[in-house]
Amino acid sequence: MNERHFGARLNPEGTTFRLWAPAAQRVDVLLEQQRYPLASCKHGWFEADVPAAKAGTRYKFRIDDEIDVPDPASAFQPDDVFGPSEVIEPTNYVWRATDWRGRPWHETVLLEAHVGTFTQEGTYRAMIGKLDHLVDTGITALELLPLADFAGLRNWGYDGVLWYAPDSAYGRPEDLKLLVDEAHLRGLMVFLDVVYNHFGPEGNYLGRYAPSFFTEAQTPWGSAIDYRVPQVRAFAIENALYWLDQYRFDGLRLDAVHAIAELGEIPMLNDLSLAAGQLADETGRHIHLLLENDDNRVSLLDPVQDPPCGKYRAQWNDDYHHAWHVKLTAEKQGYYRDYQRAPLSDIARCLGSGFVYQGEASEHRGGQLRGEASGGLPPTAFVNFLQNHDQIGNRAFGDRLESHANSEAIEAALAITLLAPTIPMLFMGEEWGSKAPFPFFCDFKGDLGEAVRKGRRDEYAWAYATYGDDVPDPLSEATFRSAILDWETTDSSGRERLALVRELLAIRRRHITPRLAGARFGEARVADDGTLNANWHLGTAARLSLAANPSDRTIAVQSREVRGSPIWGTPGDAMKPWSVCWCLEAG
Repeated sequence: MNERHFGARLNPEGTTFRLWAPAAQRVDVLLEQQRYPLASCKHGWFEADVPAAKAGTRYKFRIDDEIDVPDPASAFQPDDVFGPSEVIEPTNYVWRATDWRGRPWHETVLLEAHVGTFTQEGTYRAMIGKLDHLVDTGITALELLPLADFAGLRNWGYDGVLWYAPDSAYGRPEDLKLLVDEAHLRGLMVFLDVVYNHFGPEGNYLGRYAPSFFTEAQTPWGSAIDYRVPQVRAFAIENALYWLDQYRFDGLRLDAVHAIAELGEIPMLNDLSLAAGQLADETGRHIHLLLENDDNRVSLLDPVQDPPCGKYRAQWNDDYHHAWHVKLTAEKQGYYRDYQRAPLSDIARCLGSGFVYQGEASEHRGGQLRGEASGGLPPTAFVNFLQNHDQIGNRAFGDRLESHANSEAIEAALAITLLAPTIPMLFMGEEWGSKAPFPFFCDFKGDLGEAVRKGRRDEYAWAYATYGDDVPDPLSEATFRSAILDWETTDSSGRERLALVRELLAIRRRHITPRLAGARFGEARVADDGTLNANWHLGTAARLSLAANPSDRTIAVQSREVRGSPIWGTPGDAMKPWSVCWCLEAG
């Protein structure tokens, strides 16, 4: 992908500046004290070649002599979203992992991480020092929370307004490329979380000069984006290709696609997948596209379609998380009430056919039918997890599962999650049982900051009523700093958990991963004796089976359902509390 329609492009004589501003009458590009008019072109475009602009030049656009704005496709914002954009030479980084073509999807073991809290330094370069830890643990893919430039110094990343600019709080573009390159040299894939359902609330000027970017529809976070408009659709698809091509990310996770207003005949999601598939064909790379989708739309998924051709590899399986969370904590507020009746049966349904909700009515959603039948998909279409940024951070204190469930129960859930033939994901620090919280934080100022603070107080009124000022303030730097990972505990309180996770992932790598191609769901159920039993058909005609006692009591097994050679645990006539047994019957 060499041609960019959006953003500043270097040429042999200088730089070409382009802006889609259909509501503007005049556009100028400002370079320090110089001002250059852009010519009005067809379909709302403005364009000019400026010989004086080179790599490193900083610039803004002036709209109708009224307002100065950054480039919406800025490649870098050295002084945050309100400052000037910087012209970046995309080829200035010399890649070293030149033979890297990625890894097949079935080898994926994900770890989700936030750059700013992953290390004390909170930078791309500092993350490099932890990559060997990920490899040694058995992680094969690092997934970064969104990097698109947001207002302020601290943010989860979901308030990005300049989609093409990796946030300067973490370093420069070449630092991010170095992180990806170093990961590839170690055999690690790198994924990026991207947000195409809304723009953040501060620093977005598109409504002034390109109001057709938005529809009258609303998302929970602001105006919906109108992908019926060709230029708007191209802006998102080109952005996806930009991250995959210029930064060599191995895949993207698209945030909350159920909130994308798909009003056109051909969904934008289809076109994006086709474009990514074409890039994979041209480069010979493995490229993986994932979804977060509350609608549980099976029709969007196909993990074996390689390269992507309109579909997506997998979906984050919130059903799996929610069922386990209710089982381990007995919480039933919010969406957890949809799983409170029989959480163990819901876990069995996930293990046996993917989603819990496959067309059933959701009480939490007012009786709305949710999901599609998912048992016909391969197990690798589902990314299963016990924790992630949302499920930890969208709590009053941002407290982890470790604060609410006993270690034996969590380790049993990990033994099931990490060895099942679905795709497992851990949240940063989960591999050693970190207790560092991950509360919501941001760095908005003025009225917007106060509105965020008030919103959190309203949402968690019960917590403020009980704990008062002990509830973390989302605007405080101290709240952000509390989320920085406690790496020092990997050699002390986290040592045993880390050893367990490494052993489980070694077993997965040795016994499960080589047999995942062609895997199919089998059966899963809660037996009359209370044990959880499941089996899968693997691609080498092998059969993988599970028996677990997810309870605090010893169970006398009425009928042994695991067959083959044990790869974890030992089958017997009695199962101790929270014991897990996996067996593999070779084909």
